[in-house]
Amino acid sequence: LCGLLLKDWLPWSLLLFSLMYETSTFYVPGVAPINFHQNDPVEIKAVKLTSSRTQLPYEYYSLPFCQPSKITYKAENLGEVLRGDRIVNTPFQVLMNSEKKCEVLCSQSNKPVTLTVEQSRLVAERITEDYYVHLIADNLPVATRLELYSNRDSDDKKKEKDVQFEHGYRLGFTDVNKIYLHNHLSFILYYHREDMEEDQEHTYRVVRFEVIPQSIRLEDLKTDEKSSCTLPEGTNSSPQEIDPTKENQLYFTYSVHWEESDIKWASRWDTYLTMSDVQIHWFSIINSVVVVFFLSGILSMIIIRTLRKDIANYNKEDDIEDTMEESGWKLVHGDVFRPPQYPMILSSLLGSGIQLFCMILIVIFVAMLGMLSPSSRGALMTTACFLFMFMGVFGGFSAGRLYRTLKGHRWKKGAFCTATLYPGVVFGICFVLNCFIWGKHSSGAVPFPTMVALLCMWFGISLPLVYLGYYFGFRKQPYDNPVRTNQIPRQIPEQRWYMNRFVGILMAGILPFGAMFIELFFIFSAIWENQFYYLFGFLFLVFIILVVSCSQISIVMVYFQLCAEDYRWWWRNFLVSGGSAFYVLVYAIFYFVNKLDIVEFIPSLLYFGYTALMVLSFWLLTGTIGFYAAYMFVRKIYAAVKID
Repeated sequence: LCGLLLKDWLPWSLLLFSLMYETSTFYVPGVAPINFHQNDPVEIKAVKLTSSRTQLPYEYYSLPFCQPSKITYKAENLGEVLRGDRIVNTPFQVLMNSEKKCEVLCSQSNKPVTLTVEQSRLVAERITEDYYVHLIADNLPVATRLELYSNRDSDDKKKEKDVQFEHGYRLGFTDVNKIYLHNHLSFILYYHREDMEEDQEHTYRVVRFEVIPQSIRLEDLKTDEKSSCTLPEGTNSSPQEIDPTKENQLYFTYSVHWEESDIKWASRWDTYLTMSDVQIHWFSIINSVVVVFFLSGILSMIIIRTLRKDIANYNKEDDIEDTMEESGWKLVHGDVFRPPQYPMILSSLLGSGIQLFCMILIVIFVAMLGMLSPSSRGALMTTACFLFMFMGVFGGFSAGRLYRTLKGHRWKKGAFCTATLYPGVVFGICFVLNCFIWGKHSSGAVPFPTMVALLCMWFGISLPLVYLGYYFGFRKQPYDNPVRTNQIPRQIPEQRWYMNRFVGILMAGILPFGAMFIELFFIFSAIWENQFYYLFGFLFLVFIILVVSCSQISIVMVYFQLCAEDYRWWWRNFLVSGGSAFYVLVYAIFYFVNKLDIVEFIPSLLYFGYTALMVLSFWLLTGTIGFYAAYMFVRKIYAAVKID
């Protein structure tokens, strides 16, 4: 399936590289636009309630909103369930191109809704926690328009407005220690009129969904028996206060306004994904590319020139005694390929790293082609989960071959270790965190059937594929090392302070992290602040930069280590190559302190729990990239010298 999709979409890739920031206009094949006729119903659905302060999503009807006569939940894919989406129908009655001035929801005999003390306390708590409500119409998320003045000159009357959109709308607001609920929603829907032949009826397509939330006091709303209402004029009304200590009476109302738009259906997501700092993004990426490739070029020239000099000296026929007295990497040729401690664990971690590398590469590439855009909800996470399972065959193959190269014999135990070590840690941490989320009755908690399904995928798909790959990798010839290993290990001289492992991690992590930390900011914003991330063209470029920088740094670090006559490079290189993960952890702590307003225990636990998983995965990824680059480098240089 992936092969067919890539074959179909590959011709677009060259065009997409030149238009990276416009990838949002490409959609998953098979997603067709819905054509509406005049007065056709346009269903408004609710997705969830979210807050960047608590990181705990909740179902829409966890609060006492008006409910339809029959509640129907949409069947969600795996990604939507893991994101905490619970898409459900709402009582809003919206007809295509049909205006509604004011309509009352769930009003029986013209009586207002009464919130009990418990319900009032819950609503007040959600408002103080800055919760947002997320609705969708024709798969378009609702957005709140924010108009900011970009021209700071107060004397200039013609100030330019910078329009941005906020995902969802605020549940309410607080003012002078009082809590107010947004109980009136003014929906503004934009439609695009499709060109039709003269004898055919016009059809419309929804291209934007905005809302203006308002808080209107019960006494200021005039209602009639037909569930219609009249909004107060001007600024005469007061907001609807929610007192958490007593019952509250209020009306839930809404209005609908339609506007024609020139935006075509294929470009309707551009409004939501428009970023004000695209130029900053471009400059940061270009800066990273220039810096990384400049430094990589310098490092390559230095290493190549030094190696040529070393190899020329080592290969001299004359002055053999002088050569033997020299120090350098040739002196450890009899020990450099000596198997390290715990070869099974090392090969298992590297196998999981290969599994992650293949999954991330394919996901980013396919997303860059537009097939995992935000319009297909949960597709990115669903694809990532399934790809990780299926990439087990490559992870098992690489782990099996490396394990045999390291003189391992228990291939069945090694295959089981590869299939369970990293996924087991991930599942264990997620299960513990999920228990806390369950305790909060959040929709972010993974349901028990979904957890069973994930376990079945792990043991029914990933584990057999890892065993299959491990079997063939173990049967294949081991990697051909150019020199033999001595029976007696060589004594390692005392190492300088800068050869310390932690110092090496600090030095090796700076360059890869510096190349990607701008992109890391946008990824963190998308994860923790409920924003859209769609610049996968940038992300693909950053991923290539990361691979190059990790490989370069790893080669330099292993060269220094071998020159210091320390041949125990296997584990050290794997740990040091993932040094940028340490900086990712430091950045995550900085982001938590400076960017987020999380103060409670469970949201903090969730943040650092999921951050730990991200850091672990990033360490595995970068460590694997650096390890294989260093391994190829070591084999290459020892194959180039004459060994007596």
